Amino acid sequence: MRKVDMFLDLYNDHSFDKAIQKIEGKTSRDVEMALSKSKQRIPFDFEDYLSLLAPISNSYLEEMANLSKEHTLERFGKTIQIYAPMYLSNECRSSCLYCGFSFENKIPRITLTIEEVEKEAMTLKDKGISHVLILTGEEYSKTSVSYIEKAVKTLNKYFASISIEIYPLKTDEYKRLIEAGVDGLTLYQETYNQETYHKYHIRGMKKNMEYRLNGPDRGGLAGFRRLGIGALLGLANPLGEMYFLGLHAMYLTKEYWKSSVLVSLPRIRRASGNFDSIVEVKDREFVKYLFALRLFLNDLGLVVSTRERPFLRDNLIGLGVTTISAGSKTQPGGYNGSNELEQFEIEDTREVSEIVDMLKNKGYDPVIKDFDRAFLV
Repeated sequence: MRKVDMFLDLYNDHSFDKAIQKIEGKTSRDVEMALSKSKQRIPFDFEDYLSLLAPISNSYLEEMANLSKEHTLERFGKTIQIYAPMYLSNECRSSCLYCGFSFENKIPRITLTIEEVEKEAMTLKDKGISHVLILTGEEYSKTSVSYIEKAVKTLNKYFASISIEIYPLKTDEYKRLIEAGVDGLTLYQETYNQETYHKYHIRGMKKNMEYRLNGPDRGGLAGFRRLGIGALLGLANPLGEMYFLGLHAMYLTKEYWKSSVLVSLPRIRRASGNFDSIVEVKDREFVKYLFALRLFLNDLGLVVSTRERPFLRDNLIGLGVTTISAGSKTQPGGYNGSNELEQFEIEDTREVSEIVDMLKNKGYDPVIKDFDRAFLV
C-alpha cells in the first residue's frame, strides 16, 4: 500500500534555516538565468524558483511582472474565477494564538443549523456565487463529518462547486465528502517552520503538525479535483515559508497530476486576541512571491482573498492571479446579518457585483461556473 506521508519524508530532508540561507545566497546571475529560461519557455527547476525569491531579485520585479502576465495569459486567458467563503461554525477546541476563533477567546460560539446553512446558501446564490468554500473551526463534536456531509448535500442544490477548508481528515472521510458533492480541498499548513508551528499552536489536534502536513496527500489519494495549500505569511521568515510552499506545490503537481493545485499567500490580519509578533511582508515582497510561483509552476492556480486591499487586488488582475474571493464574510451566518465574531478582519468589503464590474472594466471575464458534476457521470 502506498504511503501517505511522502511529502513529510521530503519535508524532513530540508531545513528551514538552511532554506533561508540558500535563498539569500542567490546572485544576480542566478536571477538573470532564471528569467532567461522563462523568456524562452524553458521549464524552471527548483533552484530557478529560489533565485526569484532572493532579495537580490527585487531590482528585477518589473521584468518578473511582465513575464508572469505573459505566462498567465497563455495558460488561463483573460479569466478570473470567483468564489465566496461560507463559515458554518466558529466553535473550536484548538488554540492558535493568531486566530479569532482560538479556544481561549471568550466569544459567543455558534454552529449553523442545516436550515441556517440553506439560508446562507440562498443569499449567496442570489448574489451570483456558484463556487463556495465552506469553513469551520476545529470542534469535531459540533462539526462532525456527518454534519459536514449534511451541509454539503444541502449546498448541492445551490452551487456548481463546493470546496472545504476544515480540520484535516482521513482519506476515507475525504472520500465520503467527495461522494456527497465536495470537489475541492483547501488545507493551509499555516507555517512550515516546526519551532514556530509549535509555538503558536498550543492546544488541540492542530498541535499535530505532521498530521496536517500529510493532509493534502490524503486529499490527493481521495481524488479531489482541486488541492489548495498555503502559508500564513507573518508567522515566520517568509523566505523559508516560500521555499517549502514551492516544494510542496511542486510535489503535489507531480504526485496528483489529475488534480489541479492552487496556492494562496494569506497575510496575517487583525483578529480577537491576535498576537503582536508579526513578521511584516510588504506589498513588494508579496507580489514578487506570486510572480515567482507563476514562473516556476505555470499551471498553478493562484488565489488572492479579501484579506488584501482593493487597490492591490485590482492591480494584480492579469499579473498571475487566477482566483479571487468576493463579498466575503468570515463569521457563521454573516451573509444574513450575524454579528458573531469574525475569524479575521477583511480588507476588501466590496460586493460580488462590484468585483464583477471591476473585472469586466479591466477586460477580464469573471468565471462564476467552470465545472458541472454532470461531466463526471
